Amino acid sequence: MAIHFLLSNDDGYQSPALAALADMLTKLGKVTVVAPDRDRSGSSNSLTLDAPLYVKQDSRGYYYVNGTPTDCVHLAITGMLDEEPDMVISGINIGANLGDDVLYSGTVAAAMEGRFLGCPSIAFSLAGERQSDYKPAVMIAKKIIESLMQKPLNNILLNVNIPDVDYEQIKDITVTRLGNRHKPEPVLEAIDPRGRKIYWVGSVGPEQDAGEGTDFHAIRSSKVSITPLQIDLTRYESLKSLSSWVEGLDG
Repeated sequence: MAIHFLLSNDDGYQSPALAALADMLTKLGKVTVVAPDRDRSGSSNSLTLDAPLYVKQDSRGYYYVNGTPTDCVHLAITGMLDEEPDMVISGINIGANLGDDVLYSGTVAAAMEGRFLGCPSIAFSLAGERQSDYKPAVMIAKKIIESLMQKPLNNILLNVNIPDVDYEQIKDITVTRLGNRHKPEPVLEAIDPRGRKIYWVGSVGPEQDAGEGTDFHAIRSSKVSITPLQIDLTRYESLKSLSSWVEGLDG
């Protein structure tokens, strides 16, 4: 029985990188595309709870939704599809999702929702400035997905960043941890045509923790970065010290 892929993203259903990945996945199994109707970058894990979600379909058979990436995956798995997918794929995102980016990324959030709902899930992002040729990224995605089909890993949630270089220039595929950035640049203040003060969110901060072993270092070294993520955000090493601190509150 053919594997069933659910494909989503945060750049919207008209993204050429989404289409490139979808075309490749059709060679590996059944593909259902459920993606936002527009760019929803930075939407993180948000669900739409105060408005109805509408699903439309384009000439390629892609479903598009007036919601977030999380909405798309949640809707698909919890009722829209006749059968649950075997694997959730998100991407290919146009732009990196490294380090702290995963907190805001709709691409990663779509994969995280898939994992939360019981499916092995992978987020793919293209890290670089060219973003004109998706073939190398698709080839890397194909290699990773085929390997997982042959040797499944239980309960996986992977964040994959692929350097935006020619395929022959990719040096390796390496397992990494998330790096860290400095705090973001300040907001940009401006005045709109009606004289009202407005703000633009500033750009992400520069790399801080970006040494060997991090996803930042892998991309700078022209290597594919694969980072395993988890949904449990508990900081276990702080439980004991926090318990002692709480005991002091009763004094």
